[in-house]
Amino acid sequence: MFLKYFQTMHNKVLVFLFACTFSAVSFAQKEVSWSVLMDISFKDIYLESEDMYVYYPVFGQKQRELDGQQVTVSGYIIPIDVELNQYVLSAFPFSACFFCGAAGPESVMAIYFQKGNKTYKTDQRVTLTGTLMLNETDVDELVYILESARE
Repeated sequence: MFLKYFQTMHNKVLVFLFACTFSAVSFAQKEVSWSVLMDISFKDIYLESEDMYVYYPVFGQKQRELDGQQVTVSGYIIPIDVELNQYVLSAFPFSACFFCGAAGPESVMAIYFQKGNKTYKTDQRVTLTGTLMLNETDVDELVYILESARE
């Protein structure tokens, strides 16, 4: 009787451990480094509607593999509009970020938070998880977008 109970419990423990391992692997986020994100090029495309040339990103295979994936990325917060909960995540602090002319548009990403309004300070270092989206066409949006972002 004891042996049968032990075997049954042993099997249940094995199934539980397998399930935990499988779920952790299948839903794990990929940690993304800025060096991978910034390894892109740009091409000039003329926009007739704006009567000007605009830089469009040319993503490589490394970036395309991340498109639509759950990722974790660290960086510096750049507030755009605190009241509207609009922030940008930057590879560099504000003094060296894209908006100050010291870096390129591939070094920042728009953050769209999952829920709630949390206030961040300029240059606050954070690690966020969300769905990474590549933007190749919308000139009014940043090159990278982190949707459903959370700490």
